[in-house]
Amino acid sequence: MARKKNASLTAAVSEELKKSFDINKFKTQKGLGGNVKFKPQKWVPLSDAFQQTTSVPGIPLGHIVLLRGHSDTGKTTALIEAAVSAQKAKILPVFIITEMKWNWEHAMQMGLQVEEVWDEETGELIDYRGNFLYADRETLNTIEDVAVFIADLIDEQKKGNLPYDLMFLWDSIGSVPCEMSVKSNKNNNEWNAGAMSTQFGNNINQRITLSRKESYPYTNTLVCINKVWTAKAESPMGQPKLMNKGGFAMWFDSTFVVTFGNIANAGTSKIKAIKDGKQVEFAKRTNLQIDKNHINGITTRGKIVMTPHGFILDDDKQIKKYKDDHAKEWSKILGGVDFDIIEEDSILEPEVIHNKEPD
Repeated sequence: MARKKNASLTAAVSEELKKSFDINKFKTQKGLGGNVKFKPQKWVPLSDAFQQTTSVPGIPLGHIVLLRGHSDTGKTTALIEAAVSAQKAKILPVFIITEMKWNWEHAMQMGLQVEEVWDEETGELIDYRGNFLYADRETLNTIEDVAVFIADLIDEQKKGNLPYDLMFLWDSIGSVPCEMSVKSNKNNNEWNAGAMSTQFGNNINQRITLSRKESYPYTNTLVCINKVWTAKAESPMGQPKLMNKGGFAMWFDSTFVVTFGNIANAGTSKIKAIKDGKQVEFAKRTNLQIDKNHINGITTRGKIVMTPHGFILDDDKQIKKYKDDHAKEWSKILGGVDFDIIEEDSILEPEVIHNKEPD
């Protein structure tokens, strides 16, 4: 009886305290007021062809974005389209090129605003300048180096020394080892995956996504190219799986994943102009799909055509228009504009490993 009475008294006191309790005042005292709101979601648009094929505007700002697929399936085309669009939106592209296949001429051909600097005495091209930042394997030798580079720029931004929204464009995950692999002179995939998880999954990726909050003056985005490999099915009836080089840390943290090509192989077909044995490969048809979209939930798939100037629709009229627009420049190679257009499947065998990622 005494217990029941005490319980009733406690409940009454609790209810009385709740009546006089001000939750907003408590939030302010604990520094929890005004930090729950996120900025409206914005996108950096990619080409009309990309938008129509995927039903999404492009690259979502303030998120981790993964562009993955086998070699030469359109990942770099999407990355450069993002950089071009970012420049137009006054967002600073930050190129992190660890695979060392970067081509400034290709980026400029797609519309990236770059100033070529020439030596007046020798006439040699000595530098590229413009509204972008660039770092490669000359200074970024490990996964940890990449993480420190990104963190340093975010710190400079926070101090007011870098007054831009930043779009980090990393080409590519899996192309650079961790410090332990370098020191041991052994490229250990488990060590590399662990470093990715520690440096990005537990650190950098959180700093990127936190910039979406309204309390942050700038919004930062991380776009990564991730090459893949194909793991054999564990049973004869099973399906092969697409695996990410460098582990799955970035996959788990990504809110937006675009896959180019097929699972078993690149799944592309070359479109060529041919005359008298000479040829110009001017486009490739590739599969494109949204594998993960935690922003608006849309996941679609289709085919798209990639060209040196960006994506165009997989449409005969679009391909013909592109051919007509560039026929004159191809004629210098082919010896005339009267050439044939053919299409052939690319032959690219995937790396198929049973239980371990390829070195």
